[in-house]
Amino acid sequence: MKPLLLLVAGIGGLLEAVAPRRAVALWTRALYRNAGEAEPRDWVYAAAKLEGTLVAAGALVGLFRLATADDDPADDDWMTADDDPAGDAE
Repeated sequence: MKPLLLLVAGIGGLLEAVAPRRAVALWTRALYRNAGEAEPRDWVYAAAKLEGTLVAAGALVGLFRLATADDDPADDDWMTADDDPAGDAE
């Protein structure tokens, strides 16, 4: 599930970085009742582009770490002998 969330966040960040005006328009329409009267300042588009870049970069780093992580079978065991109150864990 984590790789899928990172992928979705990365794609969303990439779209926001590539088209910040469209992203701001979509969020404005979603968040305000009367979005036609809302006029964002010029710096909002630069901030949206920066935010999208940071989200996409963070998602790429997360996906890279997941892809290069050593798979330890012991990590998949959610209950060890120390955690089992009956001592029945194998």
